[in-house]
Amino acid sequence: ISTAAFAGQTEGLIKEIDKDTLTLTLDDGKSYKLNAETDLEALKPGMDIVIAYDETNGENVITDMQLPDSTE
Repeated sequence: ISTAAFAGQTEGLIKEIDKDTLTLTLDDGKSYKLNAETDLEALKPGMDIVIAYDETNGENVITDMQLPDSTE
């Protein structure tokens, strides 16, 4: 029996971005690992974001992100 990775989606405000550990923390206190190819300059604290993630080895690893439209 193999254990499938948990996939989920969440939405929230970015509280903190740690560029050294590639970790994004939302206002609910939960942390998510960013991909090395993520454009960190596009992410700003206070930004509303939708995240799709997989839970892998106890970490929430981001698989997809939706940023707010820049036309607001």
